[in-house]
Amino acid sequence: MKFNSDEIASVIQKEIEQFGSQIDVREVGTVLEVGDGIARVYGLSGVMSGEMVEFPSGVIGLAFNLEEKSVGVIILGDYLSINEGDEVRALGTLLSVPAGDAVIGRVLDPLGNPIDGKGPVNTDVRRQVEIIATGVAERQPVHEPMQTGIKAIDAMTPIGRGQRELIIGDRKTGKTAIAIDAIINQKGKGVRCFYVAIGQKESSVALIIDALTKAGAMDYTTVIVSGASSPAPLQYVAPYAGTAMAEHFMFNGQHALIVYDDLSKQAVAYRQLSLLMRRPPGREAFPGDVFYCHSRLLERSAKLSAELGGGSLTSLPIIETLEGEVSAYIPTNVISITDGQIYLQPDLFFAGIRPAMNVGISVSRVGGNAQIKAMKVAGGLRLDLAAFRELEAFAQLGTELDPATQAKLDRGYRMVELLKQSQYQPMDVAEQIVSIYAGTRGHLDDIPVAKVREFEVGLLSYVRDRKPELISKIQEVKDLTSEVEEMIKSTITAFKATFR
Repeated sequence: MKFNSDEIASVIQKEIEQFGSQIDVREVGTVLEVGDGIARVYGLSGVMSGEMVEFPSGVIGLAFNLEEKSVGVIILGDYLSINEGDEVRALGTLLSVPAGDAVIGRVLDPLGNPIDGKGPVNTDVRRQVEIIATGVAERQPVHEPMQTGIKAIDAMTPIGRGQRELIIGDRKTGKTAIAIDAIINQKGKGVRCFYVAIGQKESSVALIIDALTKAGAMDYTTVIVSGASSPAPLQYVAPYAGTAMAEHFMFNGQHALIVYDDLSKQAVAYRQLSLLMRRPPGREAFPGDVFYCHSRLLERSAKLSAELGGGSLTSLPIIETLEGEVSAYIPTNVISITDGQIYLQPDLFFAGIRPAMNVGISVSRVGGNAQIKAMKVAGGLRLDLAAFRELEAFAQLGTELDPATQAKLDRGYRMVELLKQSQYQPMDVAEQIVSIYAGTRGHLDDIPVAKVREFEVGLLSYVRDRKPELISKIQEVKDLTSEVEEMIKSTITAFKATFR
């Protein structure tokens, strides 16, 4: 019998390829101490920073502190199920979350587990929670508008796709309301929205989800919840997890909007973890790298270059101030990272001016690039309103005012009235232009201040019913041409003749 050496070689080669090693090599350590959402582990000498580890109960942890004799691990889940002496094994992977269309319309925890009772998230797409932000060469300047549907913001502090606009103010001044209105206004615009609730009351989050559902916004929105009762590690990870899910759409040439509500609570959770890990405290007991904690998060929002598909991720971080203290540590940090801020003032809110935006401090560092050209009707409105606030304080002294100053004051009162807007009622940009044109061009100067909002409602319903071509013309041209201006002027005049 003759053997063919090639045949034997190919059989051996096949056997080698199919040979499955039965040896299970893994690095294991032992829990030295556990409590308050962190564990100290001995023996994981080869673990990397940010690597996932698994406890016997199935709970996942992240290597947070690499020390000489032990590893500090933050526990992403129930730390009460972990005991001293438990075996911990390193998984050799970084934390990732599910992404893609399957997460849209769902309510998830920061690890991507569903908490809405609608079954598992069926997707093969996963994205790493922490990645390095895109570089300067891979971006392009912000030039597309991301309308919020709120007149005061779209006219005076416009937001563009790929921008980071901070919403800042004391508690209960309408910060979340602005963010939710912005999400509702993206209906039908192909923008995927992500709302990350960090350290919020579960009841408040339930109300927000209810409002989004009623407005039909949950069809394109994902809510990531790490409530007030969640452990600090989950509150710390939540914004990064939400960003990873949103980035999937940005890198696929689509547009996404993410709201972080709010980053002050994330900073507090991070401070808690850092102090428990014995990291040295700095100003206000925050660790020295709390700035990096926020900068590496917000830098991931960008408008990608055309070569990379031109996708964008816009972020609206929210920061809560105490007694209007904008110069506190965390507010100044985030103000310096973002491209502008919307500052909400309690006394304006309680005076019924909503959104309670302080136009003097609020800015957008992208400016007119994020507006359609027709919004030129609001040119100078921000400065006029800021000047009006000063005049108003002066007029309270009861001094005699010259006619020009009095006229400025009168128009200011009307503009303030005109810029008021109810919650969950975002306006189309074409209607905003008609409304603001009426105010800035003096068509409201002879309307009593108390009747301004009634006039606006009547004018807009008149435009919708009788002059729909005006709205479609503005949407088509997107510029304040002489023809468009003439159409707006004649429409306002015609309506004014019927207004009583």
